Formats: sequence, structure tokens, C-alpha cells
Amino acid sequence: MNKFDGGVFLENIEWFDESGEELVHRLPENGSGEIKYGAQLTVRESQAAVLFYKGKACDAFGPGRHTLKTMNLPILTKILSIPWRGDSPLRAEVYMVNLKYFTNLKWGTRNPVAFRDQELGLIRLRAHGIFNIQVVQPLLFINSLVGTMATMTTEGVETYLKRVIVSRFNDYLGEQLDTILNLPGKFDELSEDLQKRLTKDFAHFGLRLSQLYITSITPPDEVQKAIDDQSRMNAIKDMDKFMQMKAAMAMEKAASSQGESGAGMGMGMGLMLPGMFANAFQQNHNNRSGSTATSRTAECPDCSGQIPAEARFCPACGHQQVVISQCDNCGKNLSPNAKFCPQCGQKTGQQAGVSICGKCKAENLPQSMFCNQCGERL
Repeated sequence: MNKFDGGVFLENIEWFDESGEELVHRLPENGSGEIKYGAQLTVRESQAAVLFYKGKACDAFGPGRHTLKTMNLPILTKILSIPWRGDSPLRAEVYMVNLKYFTNLKWGTRNPVAFRDQELGLIRLRAHGIFNIQVVQPLLFINSLVGTMATMTTEGVETYLKRVIVSRFNDYLGEQLDTILNLPGKFDELSEDLQKRLTKDFAHFGLRLSQLYITSITPPDEVQKAIDDQSRMNAIKDMDKFMQMKAAMAMEKAASSQGESGAGMGMGMGLMLPGMFANAFQQNHNNRSGSTATSRTAECPDCSGQIPAEARFCPACGHQQVVISQCDNCGKNLSPNAKFCPQCGQKTGQQAGVSICGKCKAENLPQSMFCNQCGERL
């Protein structure tokens, strides 16, 4: 029997964890009981047993079947100083410790933690993950966490341990991560380094942190939306084609509207959308052309200064940029109908090689064969 009840001595001591969540179980459950001299203690491969007498740990037992006699209780025999006689009982308790791995324990931030991101500024993050533990020092675990409780489950230690994990995670994240935009591909590295930091914290309680995983690190919804929008913009190579596609999709949706009122609205939108998007395309094109034109410059052939490409005169020396005719003496560009060169004073006209029409007296460019006013052959 496994329990002490109404003065019956414990003769067979063993424990099965039906729930799969108990780390430690005390026998008898209601406190110190009378264990019969020569009682059988059965310990499974995944268990360890610790015998307590008068509040102190006396002997520990590994896997196997043990007979509780003087030869198997050297420490307790030394404490009692006298051997047991006959079937005298011993008031003591046995703590059965589960040594298996306890997996899929969850941890996460209860409240968002502040993080200064180099790209996004100050944001708040939530993080979640799982971890696995194992009891490797039964006596230390009993004395530090179990105490006098009859049982200890994963739920009893999970709350405290996940707070320890979150605390270490906050410090580690601030030291190692510059921006959450670099998170993809770093979860394994972050998990491994965080597990190393937590090794000593778990060892203080006789526990081993076998694995720790970070499953998610998420910013607030508004930050996620901003990141998604930026990703979409980077994915669009040609904004004009994208707008054309959206216009076509909108017109198709409007044309498929059902019902009398829906059909009228769909037809109206179908007529309006092409003009709306055409105006948008034209404005976008004008804006780009204007910005390109204002940014273009040219070199003045007279003073070599940089001037706007569309300028007709150099703002530094006054040199005319549009070539209509040039002075034969100095090569200066001449404005239309100029009688004298503004640079050397040479008279233009026949002296400058200008051809005068004999019929209408109009001036023509040098070496012209026909008059540009009346068409008469020069």
C-alpha cells in the first residue's frame, strides 16, 4: 500500500505521475508517516527518492527496488545510533522527484517592453517562446523551491521562471539588437545566447535549462503596419504601372456592382476613374519632369560658368545661349536683328556675312540660297 491511514504502516512505497506535470510528490501526502522497517521502496528510471527524518534529508535512492533496512540506511542508522528492532516503524517521509524533461513550458512578456530602435525610434515590443527544464539536483530543488509542500507541479515553477527569462531577455535585447528590421534569421542566435545567460539562474534551484526558444518578437500594430507599407513600396518597381493596375482593378470592381443603384454607381465610377487616374499620371509626370529640368545645368561657352539649362543668357557675363548667328570678328553669339556685336562692336549685316534679299530686302543667314521671307533665290 502507498498511503498511511489509521495507523497502518507503509510497506510498499512507489509513485506514478498520471498528470505528467508533477516535479515532486511527497509520501505520505498528509505529512510524516510511519514507514515500516523493511518496507519496499520502488524508484523508476526517471525518478529519484529522498528520505527525510525529523526535517532533514537522510538518504537518497536511485532507480531500483530498495528494502528500507539498516544496511540501506547508513546515514539514518548513524543518526539513530541504535538498530531497529523487529518491525518498529519510523516516522519519516519520502520525496519522489521526477527527473524527466518537462517540455513546452511557455514564457512571454506580460506587458510590452520599451526598446530604442535605431531605425524606428522608441517602440514597445512583445516577445514569446518556450523552454524545457529538468531536475538535476533533487535535494537542492526540494530545499529551495518545494519546502514542505506535498506536491510541486510545472505550473508552480513556470510563473517564476518565465519572469526570470523575461528579465534577462530585456537586458540582452538592449545590448545585442540595433533594430527589429534585422530580426529575421537571428532567432536561433538570440535563443542560444539567452539560454547561456540563464544557465546559472536555473542552477541555483537544482534545475537545468535544456532548451530555450524565441518564437516571436512583435512590435505594436501601428509599427507593423508602417513596416508592411514600406515593404510594399520597396516591392513596387514601377509606380505608373502599379497605378494603372489599381485603376483597372477599381473599374472592374465598379463594373461588377449588382443591383440598380449599384449598377448606376458602378457605371459612374467607370466613367470617372479613367480621367482621375489620367490626371494623376499627368501630374506625376509633370512633377518628375519639372524636378528633372530644374536640376539640369549647362556650361556657358563664354565664361565657363554653370547656368540653368533653360536660361537664354548667362547671369554672370550676359552671353546669349541660343545661337542664331555669330560675329565674324570675335565669334560672339548675336541676338536676332542685332546691328552691332555687343562684344567687339563690329557691324553686322553684309560685313558679318548676312545675305540681303534683293526683292524684299529681308536679312537671311549667311550662305542661304533662298530668302526665308519671300522665297526668292538669293
